[in-house]
Amino acid sequence: MVATLITLALLLPLAGFLVLVTFGKRMPEPWPGILATAAVGLGFVLAVIASLDFFAGTAHHGETITWFEWLPALGVEASFLLDPLSVLMTLVVTGVGALIHAYSIGYMHGDERYGRFFSYLNLFIFSMLVLVLGSNFAVLFVGWELVGLSSYLLISFWFERPTAAAAGKKAFVVNRIGDMGFLIALMLIFNTFGTLAFDAVFEQAPEALGAGLATGITLMLLLGAAGKSAQLPLYVWLPDAMEGPTPVSALIHAATMVTAGVY
Repeated sequence: MVATLITLALLLPLAGFLVLVTFGKRMPEPWPGILATAAVGLGFVLAVIASLDFFAGTAHHGETITWFEWLPALGVEASFLLDPLSVLMTLVVTGVGALIHAYSIGYMHGDERYGRFFSYLNLFIFSMLVLVLGSNFAVLFVGWELVGLSSYLLISFWFERPTAAAAGKKAFVVNRIGDMGFLIALMLIFNTFGTLAFDAVFEQAPEALGAGLATGITLMLLLGAAGKSAQLPLYVWLPDAMEGPTPVSALIHAATMVTAGVY
């Protein structure tokens, strides 16, 4: 039951994105905003229902939802992990995201790319959910990169302004520096453990890691987190990113993407 509800909460923003990318330009205001908000809001309701059983202890903690075998050579599956942290983050992402979607319905009134804006917002929510629910470092990295793409699209949304286009490119480039650190960490993890699954890595870590290797992996992961959450030295994209619409600042910089670095 919990797995089904969380899966639906994950898929609803993706469905909203696909519908709006295909038909959003033909929809009159405010229907793209209503559709996008409903997709995220319904996801939040489903996540709340799932969390009632989960935090009450009647649901199985650590349950894995497997969609398909993704990278057989690396033993990687497209799968998602339900634990207290991931379920809590699902509530945060969908709950705060739904409020920002609702605010954006009025804020973006009259914009010529109204439907496209809400498709990007839905894509961002889906990306964040992939990030926080992934059961291995590979799926986490997919969510990580999709968040970076969504951030670029939203920050440079008013790309006809030179300052907005430059801000989007700056955010994209700076985050690629952090992502390089993340990739190096993934390579070290796979070389050491032979797997990218969280549970297997955490179980073997005390015996398999020496002090130097543990420090190196941690620092590379920290470099990736610094890019996403705008920490020193990769904070320079954040001031310029205010060129995007105000709801973007609320959704990306304050509420969700910055917390992904901490996550």
